[in-house]
Amino acid sequence: MIRKILSIFPFLLAIVVSIVLWEQLKSYRNPFADKTEIDHNIILQKITAMGKLELVKYRFKDIIESKISKHFLPDAKIMLIVEGEAVGGIDLTKLKINQININNKVLKIYLPAPELSYYKVDHAKSKIYDTKFALLDEAILVDKAFKEAEQKIKKTALENGILEQTKLNTTKILTPLLEQIAGKKIEIYFP
Repeated sequence: MIRKILSIFPFLLAIVVSIVLWEQLKSYRNPFADKTEIDHNIILQKITAMGKLELVKYRFKDIIESKISKHFLPDAKIMLIVEGEAVGGIDLTKLKINQININNKVLKIYLPAPELSYYKVDHAKSKIYDTKFALLDEAILVDKAFKEAEQKIKKTALENGILEQTKLNTTKILTPLLEQIAGKKIEIYFP
């Protein structure tokens, strides 16, 4: 019996050693691999009450060519495909109680003027399409292009009637909702 145990012992020992080695190899790191460490220290700076009702979103795609002209070297050029959005809404924190008039059958609400809630470039969906001679100037060109694209998004949204669309959507969305709640006919006005 002892001989059987002693004859099996090397196999058991080999299995235990194999398991230990396997566990060590699983956690083995390549000593030549780069190591990236990121530390976060987030501090909550401010809490703001929001009263903006966002009613319409315009999505944009812009193809931008940006270049830096040089005297003795070829011009640095970059082509980007930029995506962004503009959102129109109404700031309900500006609504005063005297802007709501109730009659027997009609509830009149004088809402604040529609506004562009925000406009921005969506960096995650934007792409650098092509670069020429922009090795040292690429960051400058990209930054400038994104800033100009953001302003172009604002301008284009306003030119394409985002504020008028906000008014239409306000009436279309709020009128049935408020009529159901108040049990009266609703009339919405803007300055």
